[in-house]
Amino acid sequence: MPSDYIRKQTLANAERFYTPELKELENTILGSEDKLNHLENVMYTQLVRLLSDNVERIQRTAGAIASCDVLCSLSFVAQKQGYVRPKMNTEGRIRIEEGRHPVVEMMIPSGSFVSNDTLLDDQDNRIAIITGPNMAGKSTYMRQTALIVLMAQLGSFVPARSAEIGIVDRIFTRVGASDDLASGQSTFMVEMNEVANILKNATPQSLIILDEIGRGTSTFDGLSIAWAVVEHIADPSILGAKTLFATHYHELTELEGRLPGVHNYCIAVKENGEDIVFLRKIVKGGADRSYGIEVARLAGVPQSVIDRSREIAATLSDDEIRNRMRDLSETEQEDEKEGKRSSRKKHPSDQIEGQLSFFDSFSTYDLKKEEVLKTIAELDMDHMSPLDAMNRLYELQGKVREFA
Repeated sequence: MPSDYIRKQTLANAERFYTPELKELENTILGSEDKLNHLENVMYTQLVRLLSDNVERIQRTAGAIASCDVLCSLSFVAQKQGYVRPKMNTEGRIRIEEGRHPVVEMMIPSGSFVSNDTLLDDQDNRIAIITGPNMAGKSTYMRQTALIVLMAQLGSFVPARSAEIGIVDRIFTRVGASDDLASGQSTFMVEMNEVANILKNATPQSLIILDEIGRGTSTFDGLSIAWAVVEHIADPSILGAKTLFATHYHELTELEGRLPGVHNYCIAVKENGEDIVFLRKIVKGGADRSYGIEVARLAGVPQSVIDRSREIAATLSDDEIRNRMRDLSETEQEDEKEGKRSSRKKHPSDQIEGQLSFFDSFSTYDLKKEEVLKTIAELDMDHMSPLDAMNRLYELQGKVREFA
């Protein structure tokens, strides 16, 4: 063996040797992990100490970089999409000419987005009641107005030909349908919770966006709630906030002329036989129908269902409700002429007794109180979820009102 080989171990038929170089390499490898951990800890400690000594300067630098990032992004989008600089005011006036939705217009072919005007203020244009069919663009129009106001207040240019934006303290929205089944709250209960929050916390300087209030319950109950909500918001002594209110309750168009600051708008629609084309343009006036059956046909609902829907729609009519609304209006006008002013505001339920049934035209079903009591007695409360119990309660309440 070479003289620098050192015997390490003798085995039955072999011997093991190592050299000083191998021993040194072994020590280096075995101790490298400990050295690595120690070095990492030393460097981390130095970095923490360095950062703590300069934390304020680093935070200021990070804030400056973030601000530059935001401003550059907004500038890039404004230049690319043709945004304009809004004029801000403290008079509560919102005037938008040819406003566009900043997100939707990016998701559709270039140049195909239909722009719309908006006018809201604290005087003669406080509430806009927007009617029209589904898929026509009501929600897009309301959301783009809220987004333009928000973008203007954060210092951004806005997607419009011109814009004059009044300062608002908050933007309240009630759009879409959601539920909270885990806590036993139905879609309608969640909707009413949100409406209650808006009415309690909004101020005359707020902007309110309401989409289809009252749609989660019976037609008459929903109409009554929507009517009362509009009256509450429109009254300057109670709230008086600027509001966009989309609805399928065409009866609410009767409020124009009855309540100060309330105006009707609708989505323009072009009809060609059974086909419809949504022009997506907001125009003055109210819609006289919702085109729900046509939308169902476009969605691919079987033709047999569409045909039957048209037969039922031809039998049912909103004329009765409309006539009663007009009767209510005439009664109030007569009372005002005679000096009979009520201590509270009237709404549709003042003149209509009982719950209107959707199937009055098809059935003379007369529910008796004993039947309701029998239904309650047969309920299996031990095997009902909170949502099922609430739905049954709504159902029984509606039946009770039919013979109350």
